[in-house]
Amino acid sequence: MSSAGFSLRPTALPGCVELTLPRSEDTRGRFLKLFHRDAFAAMGLDPGVAEVFCTTSHRHVIRGLHFQRPPHAHAKLVACIDGAVQDVALDLRRDSPGYGQHIAVELSADAGNALYLPSGLAHGFCVLSDSATMIYLTTTEHAPEHDAGIAWDSAGVAWATDEPTLSARDCAHPRLADFDTPFRFVDEQ
Repeated sequence: MSSAGFSLRPTALPGCVELTLPRSEDTRGRFLKLFHRDAFAAMGLDPGVAEVFCTTSHRHVIRGLHFQRPPHAHAKLVACIDGAVQDVALDLRRDSPGYGQHIAVELSADAGNALYLPSGLAHGFCVLSDSATMIYLTTTEHAPEHDAGIAWDSAGVAWATDEPTLSARDCAHPRLADFDTPFRFVDEQ
């Protein structure tokens, strides 16, 4: 599916799609369109953006697997605007055909791609380049009291490094097997 120059490729997780972003290059550099409200709505993606933020991380940093609990759960669009990452989405929606499963996609500035995650998916990434800058567009604002995660090494992800750099917070998240999910799958098709 394509809309306003965006092309969409479904992943194995319902509602989670990889987008190829409209872009152009010339002698000055590169132009990339990350978001277009009407195009997102036409593709069936939540076009409401409440907050935008970014992170810059070094090679072999793993961030994740993060999400926000209801009532502040959000859909999220993530893109790597400098460098490259192994991006991971983990389905936490009870009754989803993909529950407990994950996908991994390489996102990079050179590829000009992004990943859209509906509410109920945890997100994480591992930096593949010397450094990488990720940008996130979320449909709700960050609510620290609803911020949560799943242990990065408990969901069967074959991460791109055996020696990750992790935050203390990411090391303290519960394991997937011990997690009681507040999310339910709603088939919107």
